[in-house]
Amino acid sequence: MASATVQEAHTLAANSPAAPDTPQIIDDLPANYAADLTAEQRTLVERGRYIARLGDCVACHTGEKSKPMAGGLALETPFGKLYSTNITPDKATGLGGYSFAQFDRAMRKGVAADGRNLYPAMPYPSYAKMTQEDMQALYAYLMHGVEAVAAPNRASEIGFPFNQRWGLSLWNWLFLDDTPFQPQPAQSAEWNRGAYLVQGLGHCGACHTPRGVGFQEKTMSGEGSKGRFFLAGETVEGWRALSLRNLWTPEETAELLKTGRNRHGIVSGNMVDVVQHSTQYMSDADLLAIGTYLKSLPAGSGDLPMQVAQGPAPRIAIPARATAGAEAAHYDVPADLYTSRGGLGYLQFCADCHRSDGGGVRDVFPSLEGNRSLLSDNPSTLIHIMLTGWTTPVTQSHSRALTMPAFAQLGDQEIADILNFTRRSWGRKNAPEVKAGDVASQRKQLKAQADHSRPFETPRLAAMLEEPNARQLVYGARLNIETRDLLPRNVGNALNCASCHLNAGTVADGSPYIGISAFFPSYAPRAGRTITLEDRINGCFLRSMNGKPLPLDSEEMKSMVALFDWMRRETKPEDKVEGRGVGKVSQAIVPNRDNGKKIYEAQCALCHGGDGEGVKNARGQWVYPPLWGDESFNIGAGMARTYTAAAFVKRNMPIAMHSKFPLGQGGLSDQEAVDVAEYFSHQPRPDFAAKVKDWPRDSKPADARY
Repeated sequence: MASATVQEAHTLAANSPAAPDTPQIIDDLPANYAADLTAEQRTLVERGRYIARLGDCVACHTGEKSKPMAGGLALETPFGKLYSTNITPDKATGLGGYSFAQFDRAMRKGVAADGRNLYPAMPYPSYAKMTQEDMQALYAYLMHGVEAVAAPNRASEIGFPFNQRWGLSLWNWLFLDDTPFQPQPAQSAEWNRGAYLVQGLGHCGACHTPRGVGFQEKTMSGEGSKGRFFLAGETVEGWRALSLRNLWTPEETAELLKTGRNRHGIVSGNMVDVVQHSTQYMSDADLLAIGTYLKSLPAGSGDLPMQVAQGPAPRIAIPARATAGAEAAHYDVPADLYTSRGGLGYLQFCADCHRSDGGGVRDVFPSLEGNRSLLSDNPSTLIHIMLTGWTTPVTQSHSRALTMPAFAQLGDQEIADILNFTRRSWGRKNAPEVKAGDVASQRKQLKAQADHSRPFETPRLAAMLEEPNARQLVYGARLNIETRDLLPRNVGNALNCASCHLNAGTVADGSPYIGISAFFPSYAPRAGRTITLEDRINGCFLRSMNGKPLPLDSEEMKSMVALFDWMRRETKPEDKVEGRGVGKVSQAIVPNRDNGKKIYEAQCALCHGGDGEGVKNARGQWVYPPLWGDESFNIGAGMARTYTAAAFVKRNMPIAMHSKFPLGQGGLSDQEAVDVAEYFSHQPRPDFAAKVKDWPRDSKPADARY
């Protein structure tokens, strides 16, 4: 890059208004804000609004979404709880009585208008680096571009001696450097702009720089003898704010800050708010400047990958069935995926989104390969996410929030096993071990409680390893998950058993296998006779998978039946099994197919394709199945019936909708479920020749397709 003069760099840092491609947010301005302002003043307010976005003021100073900037948000500190202040222009409770000089002092020195010292939870050591021009613009925005809200400030809940604010004067004397940002002449204008944003308005160091004995940031920039500490990673509120040093390419960093994701992962923890309220609104030039600056910082040692020689665990190649005229493809999965407790736990609870090869789903669920949280020595973020869940940021490029549900229902050792497996498999094989005690400690700190609101008990696939016939049981589970690839002669479409029997038949209301073998042999109205469990399994192969039946004496059939028998537990034929089947939806609900199409486009197309064609990965392998067309279930399947499909959708689709264990599944109303089921179930699909033999003795259901 070409070097910039001091003046050029200073001018760039001072001129902060949004670039032309910056999304303009005008609905946060009062309707009459410009009534008494000149054109020059309105320009200043608009510029100040962009600066407020850069500083992410709204994230901390909004307790109630209906009252932006009115404060009241609880901020946890090691010494107690603070509440953010009202920074609307209300004269009695906000900033309305502040002169510019008083505002400037508060922002640079942490001293309020009445002389009280502010706690450095307000990142005034970073804001001190702001230029005078930016400070004036921000003041103009807060005074004229924000709706005044009368909201008294809440007293802090800090105990003695930390509630003695006079001590903060000493803290400032020891640690505060209120010198504005000084551009470096040897660096480019872009580098200096990035440094200004990261060190100042962005206050990235508030979370990402290690703290000293006085809980001060060890350094405020990457220069000087302590520069190696800058942005080297710190743990904040149970999240590991990772090292930002020598980050990805500038373009990849810009993409993450703009959209909340890039090929390396999706933001989590406090960064969700940062992207949602701040960085997505930055100009592309500013985002690239930040990426350029972060890339220039020498690599640290705490959170970055170890050497390649210490890389991820061994893989095995799994054959994937070839399409017509093509050779069989392969995909690599960890060698102990089916042979370790952590691997089976991952397969049951994580692979539906992150996939068995850790590859995730492009633009939907993050890949785990090289994810910095997995590479980090400190597993705090991983444990935090497992215990409390996580939601993606809502951005202009990704308007639907996706959730990872909380897994607090899993035991401490189970979570440790899964995390150790993922760290070995896609982080590095010598990653420090996560212990059950680490999970228990963070569970207590986060007050993460398991949900026992219903009696359904989820079987653990990992428990199969303790059985005498473990090999057979594991094979049965694998056949359920990889049916299409393992049984190409019997499956005629893109579905697996687990497409309907979620998580290998272990999800409540997701057609679980629990207790099912106790109810066979039994009479089946569709067949008009008593059928065996083997008959029922082959019915799925013929209908849902549009294929051919398994030989009754085959190893595959015996393994599947063994899995069902293992999940039978103590169930007796006369028992009622909680969570069995998919429930019911009233057939009195009249479907609206047009509305069903809209719901499909909004909630289903992300995973099943805009035209129901399903989703494949970069290697052309199926990730999520098609809902209609030649590769979907045929007309004889239960899912081809509106109300059967609606009951399944109601309780199981879409996934990642909310925090419900284990897939965040369900969330549509009964009417919505019926509407969307009517839409996709009546799309073109394969015929079923044997349909003429169905219901020979009993009345067929009202929603039967034939």
